[in-house]
Amino acid sequence: MNIIVGVSDMRVSNDPNSVLITYSLGSCIGISIYDPMVKVGGLLHFMLPDSRLDEGKARRNPLMFADTGIPALFKAAYELGAAKQRMRVIVVGGAQILDQKGFFNIGKRNNMAVRKLFWKNKVMIDYEAVGGNVNRTIKLQISDGGTWLKTSGQQFEKI
Repeated sequence: MNIIVGVSDMRVSNDPNSVLITYSLGSCIGISIYDPMVKVGGLLHFMLPDSRLDEGKARRNPLMFADTGIPALFKAAYELGAAKQRMRVIVVGGAQILDQKGFFNIGKRNNMAVRKLFWKNKVMIDYEAVGGNVNRTIKLQISDGGTWLKTSGQQFEKI
């Protein structure tokens, strides 16, 4: 059963019949985590790097921001028995889509926020597809942690 993770959204599951999927990651970033021992996986699709950009929105939807969404993703996985040291972590997105001249650099700023938070918390990235100027879609199969990536105009590839 496909479970769609929208923009500023997150899903975590231990249901082996579930496949988590998020579409059209441009400057947004999708983070997939999976613990193979307990078969718990999660997917976050966040938009912006820092909740201080709009504290009101951050209170209403912490999943919109890297600094509040990423901790929520890991905490939800821990509640289902996942452990940080066993997780496979995949980071996708952070492209420069609507900002071709690089004025805002949202994709780069999102990626830097992820790296800073992961470095601080000793989280290693197992695979990443970030930057460039293409949209990406990622899906995570909970039964075995199989993860597929689709880049604009391409077919899904297992990563």
